[in-house]
Amino acid sequence: MSDDELLDRYTADVPDGPWLRVNFVATLDGSASASGRTASLGGDDDLRVFDLLRRVADVVLVAAGTVRDEEYGPMVLHDEDVAWRRAHGMPDHPVFAIVTNSASVDAGSRVFTEAPVRPIVLTSGSGAASSSGQALASVADVVDCGSDAVDVGAVRDALAVRGLDRIHCEGGPSFLGALVAADAVDELTLTIDPTLEGGEGPRIATGSSPELRRMRPAHVLLGDGGVLLTRWVRDRDER
Repeated sequence: MSDDELLDRYTADVPDGPWLRVNFVATLDGSASASGRTASLGGDDDLRVFDLLRRVADVVLVAAGTVRDEEYGPMVLHDEDVAWRRAHGMPDHPVFAIVTNSASVDAGSRVFTEAPVRPIVLTSGSGAASSSGQALASVADVVDCGSDAVDVGAVRDALAVRGLDRIHCEGGPSFLGALVAADAVDELTLTIDPTLEGGEGPRIATGSSPELRRMRPAHVLLGDGGVLLTRWVRDRDER
């Protein structure tokens, strides 16, 4: 399947306006990591989909803990992705948006110092007013999204106001739990790695939700080595 054909599978039925897609990988027994990282899960097919989903995103949204744990660098796409975006009238790279209650992110990180597009830090009012928040303001747009903690609804609104409708979220589990509780997830793309972790790895979402959020399957693709590439869309009839 070509990249364009694969993208058609992942962009089918996406309406105009804000759309929040969450991307995760998990083992058969539900672990979102192996030895504390996701790098060993999913394989080449997962990485291919991961890059393609970034290709079509206006903004890549990640919680600060995941940025640290997964050792994120600047949000720079591959040359072929940049060429595709230019051909489709999009900026070369998506905006990198980081969610943090406390604004405790290193302003000297490569995430900021080597960013091709000025990042956004979505934080609380107290975080924005802190010394770290003020330091971040020199390298990113710091946005107040709540008084003492980030309001996930305000996060979506803050991105939409900036015209960043195609939101691609890459974690982590606590943030996804908050998004689920707020019924803010429009789509989940989940790669299922055919392994059993058998340890203490986290689920893809933690926290509690007042009710089940029913999703409908959009596709299930079989990758190399038995990897399953699944796409689930919020069942709007159940809202």
